[in-house]
Amino acid sequence: MSLFRKFFGSNNPGSDADKEKELSKSAIDRNAPIDEQFIFNFKNNGGKFLYCETIQEVKEQLENILEENDWFESEALCYEPKLFPMLEENKIAFIKPSKPAFLFASCESLISDEGSILFSSNQIKQNKPYELPTNIIVMAKTSQIIAEKSDGLTAIKKKYERDYPTNITTIKYFEKAKEEDFTQYGSSAKNLYLLLLEDF
Repeated sequence: MSLFRKFFGSNNPGSDADKEKELSKSAIDRNAPIDEQFIFNFKNNGGKFLYCETIQEVKEQLENILEENDWFESEALCYEPKLFPMLEENKIAFIKPSKPAFLFASCESLISDEGSILFSSNQIKQNKPYELPTNIIVMAKTSQIIAEKSDGLTAIKKKYERDYPTNITTIKYFEKAKEEDFTQYGSSAKNLYLLLLEDF
């Protein structure tokens, strides 16, 4: 049984608090599996996490996000042809958008120790994080979870062999700091949804 099914697979509503408690306890342990650490750190950073077992669930969750934010028939920034069909199905314009409501992208890796998301020019071209829309929907797979940033750079080298992508950057903060926090200086907080597809 996968970790995510263990945490999110039950239909028993009373078990949600227990799952959250169990996840919080295990995440405190530095020896916890990297997927547990990622979930804890990502949610701690203010990210919205949606686990999906099938691509059909990904499509349903995307529709839920669009409905929740009233983004149907809006514009999106998207540079990846493999994601275009999902936008077309929902009547989202993505060719040269003038006022994109959100960025729809995949990512290079999900970094466990920071709860951050690693992007490259393949997903965001040469845009800096502050130039991207405030709202972001990321589609990723559980196999993309890695321990730390250096592992992400290693994974990029292995994946591309040559023609390395440029503009490798992470986005870590998914809500504005409640108080002045010097660790967030120079970063721009994003309203980020992660659609995580089980692929182990």
